[in-house]
Amino acid sequence: MRNIDILWVDDEIDLLKPHILFLEKKNYEVTSCSNGSDAIELVNDENFDIVFLDENMPGINGLETLAAIKQINANLPVVMITKSEEEYIMEEAIGSKIADYLIKPVNPNQILLSLKKNLDHSRLVSEKTTSSYQQEFRKISMDLAMVNTYDDWTDLYKKLVHWELELENINDTGMLEILESQKTEANTQFFKFIKKNYQSWLTNDDKPTFSHTLFKDYIIPNLSKEQGVLWVVIDNLRYDQYRVLEPFINNYYKKEEEHSYYSILPTATQYARNAMFSGLMPSEMEKLHPEFWKNDTDEGGKNLYESDFLTSQIKRLNLSIQHEYYKIVSLKSGKDLANNYKGTKQNDLTVIVYNFVDMLSHAKTEMEVIKELAGDDKAYRSLTVSWFKNSPLYEIIQKAQQLGQKLIITTDHGTINSKTPTKVIGDKNISSNLRYKTGRSLTYEDKDVFVVKNPKDIFLPSVAINSPFIFAKEDLFFAYPNNYNHFVKYYKNTYQHGGISLEEIIIPCSIYNPK
Repeated sequence: MRNIDILWVDDEIDLLKPHILFLEKKNYEVTSCSNGSDAIELVNDENFDIVFLDENMPGINGLETLAAIKQINANLPVVMITKSEEEYIMEEAIGSKIADYLIKPVNPNQILLSLKKNLDHSRLVSEKTTSSYQQEFRKISMDLAMVNTYDDWTDLYKKLVHWELELENINDTGMLEILESQKTEANTQFFKFIKKNYQSWLTNDDKPTFSHTLFKDYIIPNLSKEQGVLWVVIDNLRYDQYRVLEPFINNYYKKEEEHSYYSILPTATQYARNAMFSGLMPSEMEKLHPEFWKNDTDEGGKNLYESDFLTSQIKRLNLSIQHEYYKIVSLKSGKDLANNYKGTKQNDLTVIVYNFVDMLSHAKTEMEVIKELAGDDKAYRSLTVSWFKNSPLYEIIQKAQQLGQKLIITTDHGTINSKTPTKVIGDKNISSNLRYKTGRSLTYEDKDVFVVKNPKDIFLPSVAINSPFIFAKEDLFFAYPNNYNHFVKYYKNTYQHGGISLEEIIIPCSIYNPK
């Protein structure tokens, strides 16, 4: 391993000889000079790992030297050292992207700490993260053997997501493979848990918040005449994707509450999102609003009446609120709303459904370039972040903060990277979704699915007599025997939803107050 090369610039460099000797004993290579001009020349000629720079020097001062160094090498870490505690100097230095700021007199250990923080940071974080996960691995394994409530599963899933995000930052493929095996085992157990409990939950008082109870459980308690609410539903947003968007939201909002809720089955937009806005389960929507509801096999769009469903629910609950509903399905419609967002100031509730993430997951299936850009969960998250921070939605959130509106961020269901095919056979009228099927004459692998022979048992409509619903477990997707190899190749490693997995069912709902 090569030595670290340090450039130390100070007009009183001779007085720092003990510090330099201390660093050299630690195997650091130190080059010293006493003025800014020499420092600029040295940076131009040599490759240093870090610069310690005195702020108050005759001739070219520290801030001027810093600017010149950054022009030569913008990525070279510079630690500013100064006698002055004046705020404007700190602000200028920080604005110039310094790596650290030390006040004289400095002792050798301060210098050593700054070096480790700036140059050994990745290694130290990597070692600590790996060590911490190794300790946590046994606890997660024990939790997997004991978890038996919906709250326990929520906590466990959040813990797995936490470690996934921590480990991806250190690029330890070995640890990530171990975590992936734990996630796979967790989804195996979660499938059994849902299969055992889902039907009974729907008729019991002891149940998680579901899609159809979200509005009553989390939206209504946050409505007030004094403060408007912006309710954003980002379609198809997984909990891990929400986690990586959160730092950007935190720039403008402070989180007041964080909840997780369970998507109903199927974990698909026409079921889960319509349930969210109507406050009803699908069979109830079919019965009470036949003019709005469409089954899988019906012609026409399945999500054309969300606004009507929401208005109907508000009326049914006798809520006296002014509300507006927007669905954003294009960049233009997003920009138009952002430009005119101040017009929502008089609303008690403004609802925005944003479809980008759902479009992204479908594009990954259809477009080779998206398959390259979102090849795995880490890349999928990165693409989501890149979209969000440059999106009209982010601008809308900033404008909502300026209006003093409360913010609620949620989704209708998650998605999973589907890697494993399972065969299914049915007549030509069975539904087309790859993670659930309904229709007559279904033949399938029993071990791979949760079968509901009578859809009414879980408040789903029957598309025809003897038409069960089947839901794929874990990361499976349904493939037809006809042209099987082509079908599998086309859909393998694409993001799908509708089935049973932690990623699809346990989803975020967080409430924020403006900063």
